[in-house]
Amino acid sequence: MIQHFLDWFAFLQGWLFESVVEPFLFYTGMGEYTEDAFEGVEWFLAGLVEVAALYLVLRPLEAALPAQPMTDRRARWNDFVYTLIHRLGFFTMAVFFTLGPIMDHVAGMLRMEGVRPFNLESLVADMPPLWSFLLYLVVLDFFDYWFHRGQHKFRWWWALHSLHHSQQDMNLWSDDRNHLLDDLLRDVFLACIALAIGVAPSQYVLLVSVSRVLQSLQHANVRIHFGRLGERLLVSPRFHRTHHAVGIGHESKGRDIGGCNFGVLLPVWDILFRTANFDERFHRTGVRDQFERVSADGGVRAGRDYGRGFWRQQWLGLARMVEFSRRPAAKAHDSVPGGASGAAQ
Repeated sequence: MIQHFLDWFAFLQGWLFESVVEPFLFYTGMGEYTEDAFEGVEWFLAGLVEVAALYLVLRPLEAALPAQPMTDRRARWNDFVYTLIHRLGFFTMAVFFTLGPIMDHVAGMLRMEGVRPFNLESLVADMPPLWSFLLYLVVLDFFDYWFHRGQHKFRWWWALHSLHHSQQDMNLWSDDRNHLLDDLLRDVFLACIALAIGVAPSQYVLLVSVSRVLQSLQHANVRIHFGRLGERLLVSPRFHRTHHAVGIGHESKGRDIGGCNFGVLLPVWDILFRTANFDERFHRTGVRDQFERVSADGGVRAGRDYGRGFWRQQWLGLARMVEFSRRPAAKAHDSVPGGASGAAQ
């Protein structure tokens, strides 16, 4: 079954490249990008398959087992726009194949100095493909965990990342609701790590695809958990929802890293570094400063606007980054509004 799917996928990739992409490249005089474009078609098709599979599997689950009622369907549609931009591969592909020649040049310079390039698979002789894939997945997830903690530690970075957390109706498309600059930083970081440990381009496509599918499940509006043992083996929708809980699972306080459940795929990093919270409730999601707050003098402060449309959200993210870089840390985070962090009923 799997081999049949792979054969079908390879046929479709070859047909689309030969029928559409290759003629376009030669017509526009960009024939030197033929090899990269062939890999790009793979990213594009993988994204299409992901989007179709997510809709067919997770949408029925969201309808049958919702963690909370959907209050803003337009917000879900906006998240879908983010998904199309990110999942069709243009962003990740551009980063990976831009860095590839740079890393190759660095590797060539090191070889001239007698330094051999590092390959993680070479640590164990004759490592089976499945084991090497899992090894790369675990290593990349380790670095992704620390990247995620950084997004919650540095105020200018949180100003960008808070767009991701501002979705009060979290759904299967919410994983891709990120500021483009935030996405760029993450893709560059992970691509550098992947290239540094010897991940092949074709293998990187599969690693990214598997990771994205699991992260879509985590963000889905589903009342699902994996049980006492499973919750500690793989990040579940409940475990990650706690990370998105208002004033509980995210938002740094002052100079200290705040929040919990930073693991992207594996909770083991949260367990090892004491940031795990296995709360069994399904909390409401959002950012504290989105809600009205009562100040010390009794006045009511309006909630912060994070925007509703794609371009508005991108602009406000940059504005927050500038603002949070200038304001004193004590004023960057407000107390949790009453009732905003309660569990969904």
